[in-house]
Amino acid sequence: MKRSLASFILLALIMAFSTLHAAQAFTQDDAKGLVGKVAEFWKANGKDKALAEVSNPKGQFVKGDLYAFCNDLNGVVLANGGNPGLVGQNHAKLKDPEGKLFNEEMIEIVKTKGSGWTDYSWVNPVTKKVQPKTVWVERIKGTDVFCGAGIWK
Repeated sequence: MKRSLASFILLALIMAFSTLHAAQAFTQDDAKGLVGKVAEFWKANGKDKALAEVSNPKGQFVKGDLYAFCNDLNGVVLANGGNPGLVGQNHAKLKDPEGKLFNEEMIEIVKTKGSGWTDYSWVNPVTKKVQPKTVWVERIKGTDVFCGAGIWK
C-alpha cells in the first residue's frame, strides 16, 4: 500500500512538472517562426485557407499555449487559434488588465516597421489565467492583415 501511494505521488509530481514545463517551453524564436509559417502557408494557399487553419485549435498553428492569430489593420480579429470565438470582434480599443491598448500598438508596429515585438497581458488558453506575454507581429505582404504569436513570460 505504501509503495503504491509513493508511486502515485511520484507519478502525479512528474505529470505536474511535465505540464508546467510544456507550458513554458516555447521561445521567442518559436513564436517568430510560427508567424513565418503562417505567412508561407498564406502565400501557398491563399487568405481563406490560411485564416481557417490559423483558427483551427487542432491545426498546425496551435502548439499548446503557443498559437497564431491574425487581425486586420482596423483591429478586427480574422483568426485566432487560442480562441476561435474571438473571430469577427474588433479589438482596436481593447485594453489589457494594465490598461494597455495592445492592438493599437500592434497595428502601429506593422504599419511603420512591418514587424516587431510587443508586450501585454492576455488569457493563456491552457492555464485560463491572465499572464504577461511577448508577441511577434508581422504584416502579411501585400495585405492589410497582420499575424502574430507570443510566448508567456
